[in-house]
Amino acid sequence: MKPFKKIHVIVMDSVGIGEAPDADRFGDTGADTLGHIADKMNGLTMPNMESLGLSNIREIKGIKKVEQPKAYFGMMQEASVGKDTMTGHWEIMGLNIDKPFKVYPEGFPKELIEQLEMKTGRKVIGNKPASGTGIIDELGPDHMETGAMIVYTSADPVLQIAAHEDIIPLEELYKICEIARELTLDPEFLVGRVIARPFVGTPGNFTRTANRHDYALKPFGRTTMNELKDSGFDVIAIGKISDIYNGEGVTEAIRTKDNKDGMDKFIDVVKKDFHGISFLNLVDFDANYGHRRDPIGYGNALEEFDRRLPEVFNEMKEDDLLIITADHGNDPTFPGTDHTREYVPLLVYSPRFEQGDEIPLRETFADIAATIAENFNVKAPQFGSSFLTNLK
Repeated sequence: MKPFKKIHVIVMDSVGIGEAPDADRFGDTGADTLGHIADKMNGLTMPNMESLGLSNIREIKGIKKVEQPKAYFGMMQEASVGKDTMTGHWEIMGLNIDKPFKVYPEGFPKELIEQLEMKTGRKVIGNKPASGTGIIDELGPDHMETGAMIVYTSADPVLQIAAHEDIIPLEELYKICEIARELTLDPEFLVGRVIARPFVGTPGNFTRTANRHDYALKPFGRTTMNELKDSGFDVIAIGKISDIYNGEGVTEAIRTKDNKDGMDKFIDVVKKDFHGISFLNLVDFDANYGHRRDPIGYGNALEEFDRRLPEVFNEMKEDDLLIITADHGNDPTFPGTDHTREYVPLLVYSPRFEQGDEIPLRETFADIAATIAENFNVKAPQFGSSFLTNLK
């Protein structure tokens, strides 16, 4: 088969498709992000994902199983030991994470907070797991009065620092996050990401801005993105992708504000003449609806994503391949605010396909990396097996 010139990967952040076999080890027995959202919505309306074969993977309420799906379809199972953003994305590009990042359900250790205060010259308030918008509403007035920085975490391995842009200017906030990143490189404190969370407004009317910035670890090994870049191919990272990989293997980084902006910029990239991959993360599903346990908002966002797909299809040519998947689950009907250990969907489409077919279960997300590597004839990742020959 003739290689594809461009491969486009869309990660629908947190859109799981049912509990993984080891879900019980993560306290996630019964998790089903897509299924439970569809139930709460009394059926999802997603005709374009339906035509690709979403319900051919497993039936989703409101979405029909089709006789002639346009895409190759299947599920992927995460092999790594985590269920966080970095672990999922790193595995998609060929890594296997065998030691989980640290999480802090009781807040960060006193020693870490004291070092952060000493090195930044600002006091810390918060230091607990919290919703990003909730803790700003709760502690924003105190922060504005005292100048103390709001530190919080979630069920993810992240340290987040929120500050009003008029109280702690962006440049200072970013510097504070760089200090926090250095401190949390210590194996004793190791977290996956430090995130700057600036906001504006007045008490009772705070709004987070688009000036978020993630400070991630460098991936623990070379990914297929590194192999592509070093071989002269394009690697266009859209949304938080560049942050997740700490810029490793990226030839162009495009920031986005939300899902709509992400799709706008992704469609612009699909139109471009390049040779390599584009890689988009749609963060709203996870950040705005999964963690906030809002199944209706999540369902509406899924339907909005579906409405944008014809714009993508219309710009694709015979030598374009589109891969739609996810990085973990985040069932908004589950207790707490944590991600959920689930299978993720795999839909693979090109205008050159006469029709799709089932792809056998993938036992690691790294099969995507292996498929991309085979297509562009670069070094295969250590983990994963290509499904390129399944695509006819």
